[in-house]
Amino acid sequence: MPEMLSVIILTYNEELNLPKCLSSLEGLNAQVLIVDSFSTDGTLAIAEAYGATLIQNPFETHAKQWQFALSQPGIRGEWILGIDADQQLTPELVAEIRNLLATGMARHDGYYINRRNYFLGKWIRYGGYYPRYLLKLFKKDKVYLDEGELMDHHFYIRGTTGKLQYDLVENNLKEDIAFWSQKHVRYAQLQAREEFHATAALKGSLVGNTDARRIWMKNTWNRMPLFVRPALYFIYRYIFQLGFMDGRTGLVFHFLQAFWYRFLVDAMIVELKRKDKDVR
Repeated sequence: MPEMLSVIILTYNEELNLPKCLSSLEGLNAQVLIVDSFSTDGTLAIAEAYGATLIQNPFETHAKQWQFALSQPGIRGEWILGIDADQQLTPELVAEIRNLLATGMARHDGYYINRRNYFLGKWIRYGGYYPRYLLKLFKKDKVYLDEGELMDHHFYIRGTTGKLQYDLVENNLKEDIAFWSQKHVRYAQLQAREEFHATAALKGSLVGNTDARRIWMKNTWNRMPLFVRPALYFIYRYIFQLGFMDGRTGLVFHFLQAFWYRFLVDAMIVELKRKDKDVR
């Protein structure tokens, strides 16, 4: 028996990215729900033109915004595909999801999808960035989030998970070096707070699924020496995970993402420690 799918997308000023995202959903025969954080550009008009259901809610963190989105009574699907506005489905992935749900033969409660990430128009294929599996398709009554994740969000499943074969493409058309840097300064502030206050609750496991291993590695990272860990991570990604194979654009990406961003997080943690000491 066919199972109903709802696609949920979070937006804020996504007029450049949203058309390609929504166009890629054609063929899924799915309800599309957009939760917008009061965009001031053409995002709302685009959503309406594509027939999406639109809800607005003030943004606090990604985890809280997704919890708000998933709590909406208007969601009709038993299954949820949760994506970002700068992501689009390949035709092969559309067919794979459609066939999986149309047959009623989904054996798991959630499915990881391989993300193909682009930076400044280039596919980042090395440095541990491909293949990169993210939990994106799941049963609504089986999913949960960790509100303690301040910088980003991840979906977690009470049940079993599997992997789909085809790719989800992430290519932010708004992104240049200035945009990327400004965004990651904000992310660094949130991640520094998350690490300093130890807000994330989950512990993870080295022998668990993709997210369990990610959480375990994240907790191991948090115990490593500040300012040393960014250098080690960049070397690991750029040399041992062949990041240098991504060329000049890859050098920029891996340096910024593996070293610069994480060095900034460490500097902000030091600042938080100093302020906390001054208060005491």
